[in-house]
Amino acid sequence: MDRRPVLYVITAAALYGVGLPLTKALLGDFSPVAMAGLLYCGAFIGLGLYYPLARLARTKRKEEYCGLSRPDMPWLAGSVLTGGFLAPILLMMGLNLATGYSASLLSNLEGVTTAIIAVFVFRESTGKRLWAALACMTIGAVVLSWNGGEGKFELAGPLLIVLSMVCWGFDNNFTRQIATKDPLQIALVKSLVAGTAPVIIVLLAGGKVPLDMTLVYALAVGAFGYGASLVFFIMALKGIGASRTGALFGLAPFVGALVSVLVLQEWLGWVMLPAAGLMALGAWLIVAETHGHAHRHEDVEHSHTHTHDDGHHEHGHECAAAARHSHLHRHAGTEHDHGHYPDDHHRHDHE
Repeated sequence: MDRRPVLYVITAAALYGVGLPLTKALLGDFSPVAMAGLLYCGAFIGLGLYYPLARLARTKRKEEYCGLSRPDMPWLAGSVLTGGFLAPILLMMGLNLATGYSASLLSNLEGVTTAIIAVFVFRESTGKRLWAALACMTIGAVVLSWNGGEGKFELAGPLLIVLSMVCWGFDNNFTRQIATKDPLQIALVKSLVAGTAPVIIVLLAGGKVPLDMTLVYALAVGAFGYGASLVFFIMALKGIGASRTGALFGLAPFVGALVSVLVLQEWLGWVMLPAAGLMALGAWLIVAETHGHAHRHEDVEHSHTHTHDDGHHEHGHECAAAARHSHLHRHAGTEHDHGHYPDDHHRHDHE
């Protein structure tokens, strides 16, 4: 089983986790809608500056990625609407009513919603370990809504954050359907639309965006916490599927919580410990999962980005074995037994 996608999602989680409490610190200078747009504007600017270098490196390595096509547009549109527009705005509104630490750990629910949608809507394989992990994360999120100082549950902020995680759950599953295409291109298109639309709405409504260093900080957080993180996330989706990627992305809250404690000096008291412990257990259940059985690949012909060293693309033509490239190719039907994730070539049903 290829473990590189696990490293990709851990990197994505770390970048996003650092950005969440930093976003909380900047919210006082921007409206939630403006902040949501600026984060994706930063992602677009950062990826736009990096894209020429990536193209040069790909040319040097003789790599070619499959670009987006017309059949991909509905999935891309759904991804932009749910994850590029609705989710960040809801998150920014929730951050105004919750601590950065709570928001960081509540973002673990993105993995829960992603997995549930992947299993019940897109029929990804699951098991007892995944359901146990989801239970741990859900209980941990409920614990975080407790306000020990006032002895009551504060639901407004956490509810908005949870709704944003549901939107990102749909976004992740929509993006999963096009994850075999160029991840940089997907991230650029999504960032451009998701960044400009909210900012235009704010300006047309008479709002303002401060033209000072806080704007630079917001764009920088977006470049790394949303732009670079999104590219690594898409690469992980291709390799291990939406449910596992979403669950492993649950590592992001622990990075964000640590930054909240160190930078924002936020401390929730005793509720931090059981919530963090439950969510850590849930993440571990996914990381330690193994899956393998006899399965059959049906005869199929399609086009997507691939290499010749992944065990499923051994067709012959003049191309370096390790170089990524794209072309129309055929997979003959076969049956074998090996460890695998629900990647692009293992979407089979399970009894």
